[in-house]
Amino acid sequence: MDHNYLRSAIDELSKEWEIDKRIYDLTLGRRNDVKDTAIQVNEMIFHIPTLTNDNLYVLWDCLWPRCHNCCDKQGRLPLTIKDIEVISEKLHYTKKEFIDNETRISSWTESESFGDVITSLSMISLKRITEETDEQDGTPLSCKFLDNEGSCKLHPQRPGCCQIYPFTSWTTLTNGKPQIHATFQFDGRCPGFYLSKSFDDMAEVLEHYSKIIVEYNNDVSRTTREGYGFINIVDLRSKP
Repeated sequence: MDHNYLRSAIDELSKEWEIDKRIYDLTLGRRNDVKDTAIQVNEMIFHIPTLTNDNLYVLWDCLWPRCHNCCDKQGRLPLTIKDIEVISEKLHYTKKEFIDNETRISSWTESESFGDVITSLSMISLKRITEETDEQDGTPLSCKFLDNEGSCKLHPQRPGCCQIYPFTSWTTLTNGKPQIHATFQFDGRCPGFYLSKSFDDMAEVLEHYSKIIVEYNNDVSRTTREGYGFINIVDLRSKP
């Protein structure tokens, strides 16, 4: 993600929320003591940033309803085939009508927090505003499904990418078997990150998201198999 964008985003966030200086520096890549701590929860491996100089884990909890910043400054909303099916029904469209009227094609590249996994994607995305343009793709916009009270008008059928935020996930093969991984997105939009000496503070959150993220990755796999999207993952850690 562009450094200037990140700086602008987290500076804007800091006007409304108290952001720990260490989280601020981590978001901007200013920490040289960040270690990837892997923890397995059910079928998933979470990669939790650890600040080794402070011996602290970077953890997260959602601050809704006090915060709905992720919806108010949404970058893009890639859809799985399951999303397309359930949201089109909720909005009283046929699948084709929904795709024609409420979606667009988004293509982008992202990397996880430690820079070792690079993902290129091209997927059908939900329009955040009625007349969303190519130039607006990836830029923060207030989602048209956000109501005046900070709730999602699509809930509980909101897109899977919204359900797993602020996590990002990917799948690797270990001995021929798929293994799902997840870590945080530090995009300057979420004030819910905090520091702790123990994973225990986040145990229930990790348990909850492990199930959601596995389901989401299964939906993404189905989406690509059925030709509704393209994903290419390069895991630099697997390179010789």
